[in-house]
Amino acid sequence: MFRRSAKSTIHIPSHRADLSAQVDALCKGIALGHSIHASPDGIAIRSPEDAMDGQWLYCQSSGSTGRAKTIRRRPASWIASFDVTAARFGVGPEDTYAVLGALSHSLTLYGLMEAMHLGADCHCLSGLKPRSQYAVLQSGAVSVVYATPSQLRLMLETKSTDKTGKAEAEAVRLIFCGGGKLDEPTRLGLKRRFPGAALYEFYGASETSFITIWDESTPAGSVGRAYPGVDLRIGEASEPAQDGVGDIWVRSPYLFDGYEGPDSGDTRWQDGWVSVGEMGALDETGNLFLKGRRSRMVTIADQNVFLEDAEAVLLADPRVRLCAVLAETDRVRGHVLVGVVEVADGSIADGALAEALVSLGRAALGPLAAPRQIRFIDAMPMLASGKPDLKTLELWLQQRQEACQ
Repeated sequence: MFRRSAKSTIHIPSHRADLSAQVDALCKGIALGHSIHASPDGIAIRSPEDAMDGQWLYCQSSGSTGRAKTIRRRPASWIASFDVTAARFGVGPEDTYAVLGALSHSLTLYGLMEAMHLGADCHCLSGLKPRSQYAVLQSGAVSVVYATPSQLRLMLETKSTDKTGKAEAEAVRLIFCGGGKLDEPTRLGLKRRFPGAALYEFYGASETSFITIWDESTPAGSVGRAYPGVDLRIGEASEPAQDGVGDIWVRSPYLFDGYEGPDSGDTRWQDGWVSVGEMGALDETGNLFLKGRRSRMVTIADQNVFLEDAEAVLLADPRVRLCAVLAETDRVRGHVLVGVVEVADGSIADGALAEALVSLGRAALGPLAAPRQIRFIDAMPMLASGKPDLKTLELWLQQRQEACQ
């Protein structure tokens, strides 16, 4: 079962009584051995009389490509990776964590529960503006950070300095990033702001937990090698990889048990292996290169195109704060791509920038796989997972087009 060390202290912003109530419920569930439910409505616990045998953890998938699913897993599936963190990175009671998102997001919940398990303190910074979150990291109180790429990008935009005039957060020694792929400008910005920190990026899913881990030795374009205890394969006998690219299959002690409610059409099980619909390729040394989700692969003029490739190109431009790429049906080509962009502070959302971003995409990916149009949005709709809300964006784009007709 999950545990909370008596040495672990949880720090919560004084104005967040709701967050304090959620943490209290989580701690109570851990202490009593009850099942724990994390959802956008908060943290709830359920006694063994009302649940299946033993303690379970229920949390939400990101919901970035559709309705969020409720994931059901045993405590052992997370505790196994808590122990990996302690052994591989030397994390323990002397550390202090910070988590930035809502507890309904599995990465935030994981970071908090890992801190409690290992006896570390933790700052729950959900609801604070990025400037205020960064001020806590800058104070010297935090050594370990769990965050998504979007959360880290927003913090890097802050101009915060401490009382001595320093802009760096020198006490942070470990940054664990999950929930998406970091672009190179953000990695460089993190090096400047956190000069003493080692950066590790995790690739995985709510269903699988960790799959691979990226560090400074990882080749460009890769999300790293298999996380300790994880077996990887590409494709299957009935659907072999094409040109080395196929569905990513995972086997590990960190897998979920199933869904509470409807299953996901993307998720498949096979003899202890699971695939969640992501596609990629492995090189000869075991480094994994992602292509994208099968559900976000579209055909343009008989060519398979992954929308994530275009998003990565746009995000690499410092004038882009957040972006998403959507596919529209086209009678001639099958589909065309549209980029939705929220510009960074100091940048101007005008025709010149739109034209420059279209040219950037074509130079990197070719005319078919690049966005043909750029639409600017004042504020990107975001999910609790720190990812753009694609369903809301599709509706927004549709409404814009109807208004122009």
